[in-house]
Amino acid sequence: MRSPRERGATGSGGEPRAALDPASGRAATNDRRLEALGFTDVPAERPLSYPGRPVTEPSLLTGPELLPLRVGTGRLGGWRVVDAYGPYAPAAAREPALDEALAALGAPPCGERRPVLAVGSNASPAQLRHKLTRCARSAVVPLVPVRVRGVSVGCSAHIGVNGYVAAAPFAAPEAVSTLVLGWLDAGQLAAVDATEHNYRRVLLPGDAFPVELPSGERLDGAYLYVSRHGVLADPADPGRPRPAGGQRALLASLLAASPALRALLGADPESWVARARADEAVRAAGKRIFGELGWTLPVRGFPGATAPPSGQSSHIGNLP
Repeated sequence: MRSPRERGATGSGGEPRAALDPASGRAATNDRRLEALGFTDVPAERPLSYPGRPVTEPSLLTGPELLPLRVGTGRLGGWRVVDAYGPYAPAAAREPALDEALAALGAPPCGERRPVLAVGSNASPAQLRHKLTRCARSAVVPLVPVRVRGVSVGCSAHIGVNGYVAAAPFAAPEAVSTLVLGWLDAGQLAAVDATEHNYRRVLLPGDAFPVELPSGERLDGAYLYVSRHGVLADPADPGRPRPAGGQRALLASLLAASPALRALLGADPESWVARARADEAVRAAGKRIFGELGWTLPVRGFPGATAPPSGQSSHIGNLP
């Protein structure tokens, strides 16, 4: 189901158009479609754009649009969705509570969703929409940047099916990171699980890994995807994980450091991606070279047990 704003944002043929001011007939200027906001790169389709552009403010992804959320003092479901029904709707209808907007979109409320931290492309609304729609799932997701203690972001010690070296978290007690937290319903969680087969989903306890919302509220826990392959070592300090960065620079650095990788994957990031995407054996050989070079570090410090199955109810006490 589309919201009134979305229904007003398409022409008779379904093409996108801006809402019109009934008085002047002029088009509205606040186009909230992802493409209009600059969220155009989908790393699954353009691997060197990985991890994609993340959200930087609390937002509601409706699928085609990204609407701002006004942070409140209460639970997430009571935060206000700015301009949810278009700029020319009555003032009283422009900022419904998030749970009201979710209901208008035919989506479950916040209390039926699970908080999932994103360290890579799941923080990008364009990539997240791509993943969910390919799995025939709703792409309606609240996305909120949060402060997380004890988690930092490195590089997984494997080459993914799309040809890039994806981000992966590692435990770092002194770290304070800003990560994007997505609230996924059961179907969305199952769909994302299916795309993350190189990772295991774990539940981080809030006392050991505090997660703080922009409102100041702390969660009792949040889910996190941890690499099954370990993380790459930092070339400047081989005993520590390599920090995440832009994909093109990362691949160029790895190639420059290894004749074996150049022989396997080519001389530049473009050839790396082309060869890796085309051949599973090449991706497996690249991972093997990481290990032979001593670049692979184990991931320690996170809970060892996997999270409950996607379709199984699990209680996290202080959900917003």
